[in-house]
Amino acid sequence: MQSLEGQVILITGASGGLGTHIVKNFLEAGARVVGSSRRTADSGFAHARFAGIPADLTSAAAANKLADAVMERFQRVDALVHVTGGFAGGLPIHETDDATWGGMMDLNVTAAFHVLRAVIPHMRKAGRGRIVAIGSRAALEPQAGIAAYSASKAALVSLVRTAALENRDAGITANVILPGTIDTEANRKSDPGGDRSKWVSPAQLGDLAVFLASDAAAQITGAAIPVYGAGV
Repeated sequence: MQSLEGQVILITGASGGLGTHIVKNFLEAGARVVGSSRRTADSGFAHARFAGIPADLTSAAAANKLADAVMERFQRVDALVHVTGGFAGGLPIHETDDATWGGMMDLNVTAAFHVLRAVIPHMRKAGRGRIVAIGSRAALEPQAGIAAYSASKAALVSLVRTAALENRDAGITANVILPGTIDTEANRKSDPGGDRSKWVSPAQLGDLAVFLASDAAAQITGAAIPVYGAGV
């Protein structure tokens, strides 16, 4: 695993099923982790290098406040690992209601836009930074019944790749990971009969995120990286 000792990593969605794994990966890599979700606190992880700052990133003001709080407390943001997101589906397009469509766009696109807009200026001022977002295989391979989710994740890919293009002059990389079904507790409950041998390991996703946040990945930017495990 790459060493990130001394670096400050902001991880959104830190208290979620995948987010908790990714936080652990970055702590193991020696980073100081600022974890954020709607209800995160310092006590979220019993670790001296973890700090929790709650924020609802669907609010632009909250995203700005989060970025300002990280800078005030630690004076830097070396990497943003954006895990925040959600899933809703089960109906075809003509039966999908406005609440489902709007909810997916808010959680999977608007939240990302807000935190990117809040963090990128600090990275540009520092002359370096890493952005890693967690997308979905559905962004590239939509399925029936999950139109809002697939469209929102496709928009996330476009947003991250645009960030890569706009900030390559400032030493900032931006990449998005596209996992298949992840072996989280929530997915186990929602699909108890699923073949977990084909699901993606959260720990391995965390390892990839750590790599992309490291200096070893300095020449990787604008990539949408599929991680499908045995479900390819």
